[in-house]
Amino acid sequence: MNHYDAIVIGAGPAGGAAAYELARSGARVALIEKQKLPRHKTCGGGMPMMVSQVLQLEEMHDLAPEAFVEADTRFMRHTYLFDDPVLSPMNPEGTDLNLSLWMVRRSVFDNALAQRAASAGAELRDELALKTIESSTSGPLTIRAEGQNGSWEATADTMIGADGANGISAKIVGLRKERALAIAIEAEVPHRWGEGHADLRPDVCHLEYGAIKKGYAWVFPKGDHLNVGAGVFRPNRQSGRGDASVRDKLQTAITDYLTILEVPHRMENLIFHAHPLPIWDGQQTLHALNGRVLLAGDSAGLINPFFGDGILHALKSGQIAANCILSGNQNQYSYKIAEEFKSNFDAALKMARFFYQWPALCYKHGAKRPTATRTAAQLLCGDALFENVAKRAMRRLNRALKSALSGANPPAPELE
Repeated sequence: MNHYDAIVIGAGPAGGAAAYELARSGARVALIEKQKLPRHKTCGGGMPMMVSQVLQLEEMHDLAPEAFVEADTRFMRHTYLFDDPVLSPMNPEGTDLNLSLWMVRRSVFDNALAQRAASAGAELRDELALKTIESSTSGPLTIRAEGQNGSWEATADTMIGADGANGISAKIVGLRKERALAIAIEAEVPHRWGEGHADLRPDVCHLEYGAIKKGYAWVFPKGDHLNVGAGVFRPNRQSGRGDASVRDKLQTAITDYLTILEVPHRMENLIFHAHPLPIWDGQQTLHALNGRVLLAGDSAGLINPFFGDGILHALKSGQIAANCILSGNQNQYSYKIAEEFKSNFDAALKMARFFYQWPALCYKHGAKRPTATRTAAQLLCGDALFENVAKRAMRRLNRALKSALSGANPPAPELE
């Protein structure tokens, strides 16, 4: 039976980053993926350009952004009920640091990370689904997986569960028994640049805040298509999974967005993909079996509760997990994750609860402000922190809310 220093379950951003860090440091690593690579992954595919720094792309020279970035967006177009549009730059004149959001196709990006890990020495095995984890008080873990070509079994000193929201790593070891789940649905729609609405450009991402109660819709540009989606964010732990009415509303928002932006489409030709988003809901224990199993990425619930983004956080958590293993500090992993994310995500959660309760007011007094797009880009890129922005923003929004509730400026009715 093969023995590894670590087995990583899931070849998404968290798993790919963890396997790479471990392998390039000399550890014997197996990276296991349930599906055949490259595989489709339902995701908007937007991520901050700071991914380049986290992955050390300029320093390592083993992966070029051109290999996976399909669009580099530098503008955001905001709307409320598909009206009252605001097109704003992420980098207004006079700003020092140029920020942007990279748009990727997850099948390409995840495969690039997996192949990077393999080039560093990780043993990459796809079409293998985790089945069991066996442990004793002393000695290695025994990992069993199954695939079309039969079963696979190996032992390892540690395991990183990076198998996403629907993975079973957390369930097997008894972690994250309670989760706050948002739900998103998206479609990929072929598009030729120069057609449709004038603001449909490869450097513009579109965000709509009124069409979905407690959520938003988006249009992200890709190389030859648009990723059009909508999501419901419910910090009260309700996910909407299995609720046909939620699916219908999200799909309607998507088709309405296409109509407004003058994108030709036929309902019967649209293929909708749904996926859960395990949003941050407070600090939890993310390691088990005396630090021999660690959870990273979506498995650890590291989705920002305000924006719903998770790629950058998955990459960071994979690196943290790898570094804990390399330093022998696996029992410090949950603390290290909290140190990286807790204060910022807790502040983002407070803002999310307010924003999604009063979207019309927040659009008028938040998203439409001249500085809002720049601030959003800074928050997404980590150049600004929610814990620093939230207090100022919440004071302003609370003043606007009190004024609206007093009757001086009544808010627009919220959608049911």
